[in-house]
Amino acid sequence: RSILVYLGICDGNLEEGSFRCDANVSIRPVGQEAFGTRAELKNMNSFRHVQKAIEYEVSRQVALVEDGEKVVQETRLYDASKGTTHSMRGKEEAHDYRYFPDPDLVPVVIAADRLEQWRSELPELPKAKMARFMEGYGLGEADAARLTAERPVADYFEAAVAAWNEPKKLSNWMMGEFLREMNQSGKGATDCRMVPESFARLVRLVEEGTISAKNGKDLFQEMFLNGGDPEELVKAKGLTQISDTTALETLVDGVIAANPKEAEAYRGGKTKLVAFFVGQVMRRTKGQANPAVVNELLAKKLSS
Repeated sequence: RSILVYLGICDGNLEEGSFRCDANVSIRPVGQEAFGTRAELKNMNSFRHVQKAIEYEVSRQVALVEDGEKVVQETRLYDASKGTTHSMRGKEEAHDYRYFPDPDLVPVVIAADRLEQWRSELPELPKAKMARFMEGYGLGEADAARLTAERPVADYFEAAVAAWNEPKKLSNWMMGEFLREMNQSGKGATDCRMVPESFARLVRLVEEGTISAKNGKDLFQEMFLNGGDPEELVKAKGLTQISDTTALETLVDGVIAANPKEAEAYRGGKTKLVAFFVGQVMRRTKGQANPAVVNELLAKKLSS
């Protein structure tokens, strides 16, 4: 499927019928040389359905053989709602398809140099791209495989890396926020209104501490659907993260003073209450306080 999509032959959309899968299933008892009678599963429209249909068909055929019955050669359909297969039509041999020879069909001979020419015109295919992502960008196998499974996603990622050469940090956002938004919105990488350069700049704002991770994720969702300039949106929404120690120290002091019972409980060993204090500071700053700085100040103030 990935090769066909990379070559532009089809969009590979199983649900819409652009791409279909059949599977032939037969079982063979241990020690038996001859293959068992096969059943053909037709027109499954998702890889998940292919897996479930094969698993069911194997168990169905095993049950038949163990009960002393015979597997019938036939075409079967998979019912996704029930997770079962059912008979569509019987099929004995090839002549049932009404095949007949055509004497006007002649052999097609393709010269070696023509094959080499076509090979040289091929784009970088999924496996080669995956290997390059692992070697060139230092990505793990799972991340590289997912990012190269669809060419538009791979192209988007590479364009973002070209804008900001931090492939691992960008990959984390691609694997998390980007793919999640694609799944939730039902939109592909080509439908994303946020250009790769803006995506890279947004991630950079988070990584450099200009905005918090939470605000960055909120902006990401908005920009994925509507586009926009990350710096301008941060300024317009007043999302710049507060990292100034002096300003935050005053806020931390105020939160501790306003919650003496919780402060005493913390000093008594209930250290998980630090999350409560962080939440109070974040609420007072509308989520703009730098969590790392807040945690550091709280640890210092509450232990004294």
